[in-house]
Amino acid sequence: MRLAPISPGSRVRLHDRDASPPASLPSELRNETDAIHGHLHDLQERLYAESTRAMLIVLQGRDAAGKDGTANHVGSAFNQMGCSVTAFKQPTAKELAHDYLWRVHRAVPARGTIGIFNRSQYEDVLAVRVHGLEPRAVWSARYAQINAFEQMLTANGVVIVKFFLHISKAEQRRRLLSRITDERKNWKISESDLADRALWSAYTHAYEEMLSRCSTPWAPWYVVPADDKTARNYLVSGVLLAALRRLAPQYPAARRHLLAKYRRLLKAPKG
Repeated sequence: MRLAPISPGSRVRLHDRDASPPASLPSELRNETDAIHGHLHDLQERLYAESTRAMLIVLQGRDAAGKDGTANHVGSAFNQMGCSVTAFKQPTAKELAHDYLWRVHRAVPARGTIGIFNRSQYEDVLAVRVHGLEPRAVWSARYAQINAFEQMLTANGVVIVKFFLHISKAEQRRRLLSRITDERKNWKISESDLADRALWSAYTHAYEEMLSRCSTPWAPWYVVPADDKTARNYLVSGVLLAALRRLAPQYPAARRHLLAKYRRLLKAPKG
């Protein structure tokens, strides 16, 4: 099974029931995902060798939706020489002194590489909107600005694939509670998680408008059922495999003059 992108301009509604994995998934998800990762690794190697295009993977979702876990899992399929992960946290004073896309543009992956954004430019139509950090006139203009920004990146060889990790309110509660009971997760506890949970409906509306207005032919959004981590990883990996196959990166043509030179230099001495 492969996820379908959100059709541009379509009306998106996020329901908790849609956060559960679909029944049509294969029975051996981990084995299927491992097989996909083998293909991803091969295609990434070709992309790195080709060095003319890049891929940007954007991860958005509520607190505890699994952005860190998805970034780690997807990243494990790639050679780390050609893959980077950028986590966008609260902007610094230096970042706030520039336009809101400045820090994002600096982190866009270079040709031949894959970049993973853990949160992204969309925080400026999500957190900024929900917490009233900018007036409506400011944040509402950013949908078109972000679409234009992504179109410019695509025109310059960056393939963009965006995932919204959709988690239900009950599953988020379970995961937040696990941060209290599991000492390995205590460090993840923050007051902002609880504050944002209290704004569940406001965030839902913000996510829905983001998905409706910013899924484009050049940078589509995919809504990933994220209550089950194994299913989430399989679905994300499948979309990325399809995207890289469409990209069809190729090893550069052999430079025959160099090959001949190598053969002469490395030719075994007689006797």
